[in-house]
Amino acid sequence: MLRKVGCSLVLVDEVHRLDLNTRSGANASDHLKYLFDSVPATFVYAGLPEHGLFSGMRGRQIAGRFKTVHTAPFGYGLKTQREHWDKLIVSMEEPLRLHRHRPGMLLEHAHYLHRRTGGMIGSLDQLIHDAANDAIADGTEKIAKKHLNEVLLDTAAEQQYDPGPQPRASTTTKVAGRRPRS
Repeated sequence: MLRKVGCSLVLVDEVHRLDLNTRSGANASDHLKYLFDSVPATFVYAGLPEHGLFSGMRGRQIAGRFKTVHTAPFGYGLKTQREHWDKLIVSMEEPLRLHRHRPGMLLEHAHYLHRRTGGMIGSLDQLIHDAANDAIADGTEKIAKKHLNEVLLDTAAEQQYDPGPQPRASTTTKVAGRRPRS
């Protein structure tokens, strides 16, 4: 079927859950090898291969078909890293269909978004989509900082986030009045 529809990309996530020592894991591995050999597409397996995916005879067969690319969270210290992060935000913001939200509005919160998520794509995706749902629910139809602040993220993101010192409310009162004439 994948050949018939012209599939050119197959993404398989959580491959580290494959236990090649079980019958079902071995069968799944064999099926993935069959697909790789019979479908003219690019295959991307995402997960943690150090958990046995490449061990044993089946594992060596899988390892012989793929290149390992190690990934890390998005950085934010360098200008080019911030530019990549901004592009990611824009790409996630673009498909939102909020009536009052303009593309690019989330860029003013780029640093906050990075700090909140630790540069992790999955956490950013969760944050933006949950905030968008909150903006729909409260009728504002645009993501504001309060929506972002109210989202509870995955445990890893919440544990790494340090909001830092909170700005104190100003105690200065300004009084409007006329300036005396001189």
